[in-house]
Amino acid sequence: MSGPVLARRLGTADAVLIGLGSMLGAGVFVAFAPAARAAGAALLLGLALAAVVAYCNATASAQLAAQYPAAGGTYVYGRERLGPWWGFLAGWAFVIGKTASCAAMALAFASYAVPPDWRRPAAVAAVLALTAVNYRGITRTAGLTKLLVGVVVVVLAVTVGAGLAGGRPDVGRLTEGVDAGWYGVLQSAGLLFFAFAGYARIATLGEEVRDPGRTIPRAVPLALGIAVAVYTAVAVMLLLVLGSGPLGATTAPLAAAVEAAGADWAQPVVRVGAAAATLGALLALVAGVGRTSLAMAREGDLPRVLAAVHPRFRVPHHAELALAAVVCGLVLVVDLADAIGFSSFGVLLYYLVANLAAFTQPAEHRRWPRALQVLGAVGCLVLAATLLWQAVVTGILVLAAGVALRALRLRRSGGRRPGGPAAGGPDSRG
Repeated sequence: MSGPVLARRLGTADAVLIGLGSMLGAGVFVAFAPAARAAGAALLLGLALAAVVAYCNATASAQLAAQYPAAGGTYVYGRERLGPWWGFLAGWAFVIGKTASCAAMALAFASYAVPPDWRRPAAVAAVLALTAVNYRGITRTAGLTKLLVGVVVVVLAVTVGAGLAGGRPDVGRLTEGVDAGWYGVLQSAGLLFFAFAGYARIATLGEEVRDPGRTIPRAVPLALGIAVAVYTAVAVMLLLVLGSGPLGATTAPLAAAVEAAGADWAQPVVRVGAAAATLGALLALVAGVGRTSLAMAREGDLPRVLAAVHPRFRVPHHAELALAAVVCGLVLVVDLADAIGFSSFGVLLYYLVANLAAFTQPAEHRRWPRALQVLGAVGCLVLAATLLWQAVVTGILVLAAGVALRALRLRRSGGRRPGGPAAGGPDSRG
């Protein structure tokens, strides 16, 4: 790797909090309602399945990040372990999927924070503001994420308590609609995977973590475990208080739960928590996509101008500014629901490559058994295939477009990366 490098400033606590900031905004405030529509109360099975696949993916990502502590996540791992084309597929799937996630989180923030007529302008403002925070350096990102995660955890505790205390919880609601069938459960798992997709965000920040061989394998599973506990508590409360039917019918499940409990005082609390959670997720997403774009640009798989690192703040400022421009355009034209399935499809393919890459690691770099990578790869394929067909078709088309553009570029350059070795040659794997 040539050119300026990023600064190692993040410890284990920072890494865990960035991972939590990536997850809590998406899962708690977005994914439970469509999961209930797909599987009824069996969404709890979908949640468990999504957590198992996420754990397999998390161990693969942590194991790879310890061996390859560079910015770019699975884009780098795929190149190093499987070859340039696999790395490109992972990086492209991540960039397009997480760009959609950025738009989804910005729109989710606006839906809780402002009246309907102001939502798209507010979403644009959120993207610009958090890009400015990331631009100033990764320690500022970690600091703001700590504040946002703290607010979200307190709000969720208050919301769960208010719902259970006044909402007449009924254990019988935990069995409503559990006959949705295996397809409904798998579809709910794919939707809920969107909630977990931030657990390995720290792997994309591997070039900025202190002692990555120790920090990353500890931080990724720890962040995931905390998120699973939070999601389970919230999911059970929503089913006990609302039941799967009303849960699937609402677009704001936590607000509906406190309303059913007669806790009107908690409505503003839920809105503040939702705004903080979605901002935290958006903040970490901008950081993660920017660094993957940086890694791809270094290899010539994205325009070289995106490989620039700010001389003072040590961040990929060109990549983050380009991302902000694209996301601002998306939030003006797309809807929140459309972004979720597309994002899940792209990210599941990204983690498929991570599992395949981790499967090839030799014994000296292994921390978990290969069986977890096999289970993770199969899980990613199954969940991606059972998403809504519109998301699958759109994802395949966008991936195909990226492959075609890369093949055309390689053909024009005679099979070589600009300024690098032949794309398929022995030096192309690092």
